Amino acid sequence: MAEPASARIAADLRTRISTGELAPGDRLPSTRQLVREWGVAMATASKALAALRQEGLIEPVPGVGTVVAARRTRRGRIPRPAGRHGGDAVRDQIVRTAITIADAEGLSATTMRRIATDLDVATMALYRHVRGKDHLVTLMADAIFADYVLPDRPSGDWRAKLELLCRTHWAMYQRHPWLAHAVSFTRPLLTPAAIAHTEWTMRAVADQDLDPSTLIHVAATVANFVRGTAVSLEREAEAEQDTGLTDDEWLHAQHETLAAALRAGSFPILAGVSARDDVELNLDTLFEFGLRRLLDGLAPLCAR
Repeated sequence: MAEPASARIAADLRTRISTGELAPGDRLPSTRQLVREWGVAMATASKALAALRQEGLIEPVPGVGTVVAARRTRRGRIPRPAGRHGGDAVRDQIVRTAITIADAEGLSATTMRRIATDLDVATMALYRHVRGKDHLVTLMADAIFADYVLPDRPSGDWRAKLELLCRTHWAMYQRHPWLAHAVSFTRPLLTPAAIAHTEWTMRAVADQDLDPSTLIHVAATVANFVRGTAVSLEREAEAEQDTGLTDDEWLHAQHETLAAALRAGSFPILAGVSARDDVELNLDTLFEFGLRRLLDGLAPLCAR
């Protein structure tokens, strides 16, 4: 009987780790890279990596991806911290494990089976604490919003307060790139921590004599500006993980392609901008530019 593809992939990676080709801390190929390289389904690639994680050979690192573990780790059972209700503690551990996986490998890799593997429990055991993937993602998002506590008595005027909120959310999305895709403003996240952020935003401009409709639209617009910019963070992280190139490195590699397109003379303005060394365009500069314009646009409302 032919060996399963997931076992062959795991064996290949295991050999590369044992021979030192992949050293501790080195990043492993992502599931998407394994899919392309081996011609397998995403589930097969995920199963191969899960087997190595269960052996303690690899581990997820938020913001980096899956790397070779510094030493073999032994998976434990879900802990039940003292002083907490057992069910609540278990659910918290499930949620934090899911967040760690999502930060390192994306939300698509955060399956119930994967979480169970990392916690060394049966998959069905998770369903005693979370109803399913949608419920889990809601709990994950709420836990993250709760981590980013806004001050009870912020200093400054309405503009300073809204800027603080935007920068807090930007930092939150940068730390958890998948989160922007999990947040919706047509079907808002109705959890205590997320609602607290909305309430804080409305309180920041509550003394500006805005009618209720304008007040809620200001809060939604401010939050959605940051989220809309942050939606590209996950794709950027995935591209860097897949190619091993940062945005600047990728752009440098495409220099000749861009130069050839501009030499034709059909895009004189873009050619002039591209030739300058003092022009920088990335997600951070888009956020900074957009934040200033957003607050400038709200100023007439708050100056009436």
